[in-house]
Amino acid sequence: MHYKKLGNSSLDVSIIGLGTMTWGEQNSQQEAFEQMDYALSQGVNLFDAAEMYPVPPRPETAGRTESYIGNWLADRDCRADIVLATKVVGRSDNLSGAGHIRGGSRLNRDHIRRAVEGSLERLRTDTIDLYQVHWPERDTNFFGQRGYRHNPDGDGIAIADTLEALGELVDEGVIAQIGISNETSWGLMEYLRLSEQRDLPRVVSVQNAYSLLTRQYEVGMAEMGLRESVGLLAYSPLAFGVLSGKYLNDQLPDNSRLALFKRFSRYTGQLSISATGAYAEVAARHNITLTQMALAFVCQQPFVGSCLIGATSMAQLVENIASHSCELTPELIADIEDVAALHPDPAA
Repeated sequence: MHYKKLGNSSLDVSIIGLGTMTWGEQNSQQEAFEQMDYALSQGVNLFDAAEMYPVPPRPETAGRTESYIGNWLADRDCRADIVLATKVVGRSDNLSGAGHIRGGSRLNRDHIRRAVEGSLERLRTDTIDLYQVHWPERDTNFFGQRGYRHNPDGDGIAIADTLEALGELVDEGVIAQIGISNETSWGLMEYLRLSEQRDLPRVVSVQNAYSLLTRQYEVGMAEMGLRESVGLLAYSPLAFGVLSGKYLNDQLPDNSRLALFKRFSRYTGQLSISATGAYAEVAARHNITLTQMALAFVCQQPFVGSCLIGATSMAQLVENIASHSCELTPELIADIEDVAALHPDPAA
């Protein structure tokens, strides 16, 4: 397993990170334990959760994922071996289905402190290694939105107030590093500007979508991340499983995420499916699975700190983790770029 420093922090994270958002909905605690055991045995040390998980978010399951992780950490007594990351819910009226979190979550001091206390209790730990803002407070583009519409009246809690609240928790030793998620170039710039201006903790990571179907991060954000030492934690590198190829030819496997939850339509438009078919042909020509080609492409990007995989079966997990050792030849990369030129960013 390859490891990289996350941003300018002291955290060494595995190039493959373990996403957890299916645990407690599609996966039982026993299955989550099996996944964590295997991932750790393969050198995966970054486990990424959120107070809202599992998804889709429901009052009945909120926090269950963190509880599974906490129970595993207590049972295996391996907290020191894990870089533990979780997230505070963003402004709840910016995401359908999140209103049950604290009766309508906001990114102010009170909500952030209550969120951290809840996560610490469920995770059964005294410290969170990486604490992330799940999505912005203000009205902006995230979760696949296109066409930015400026609405400063909808900014809500200022980023400065959010950052100061996080800084208090860093000073107290409750969290070690801070990150942001589903952010824009302006949002990252503002966090960095405020941290320097007010001597507050510096963001070390951005967790945004990045895959063969979603490469907008390369425009603007990639340069900022490299120049400012802020690592990308790439989520949905398989585009909710679309880049496994299992949904091609109008297939909808039983118990797959897209069969169970119709809300996950970000990567299932005709443009995305057409692009996926073209990438599948490239993978077949080069004798590599589409899954491993897609994940290896993400892992090799210099601005990526870790590629966050997610799996509902052990077979998927084994294949996903093995992708870290896949070498993509220059010829294969050239073929990928040819497809990208014909199918530019089919999913937002």
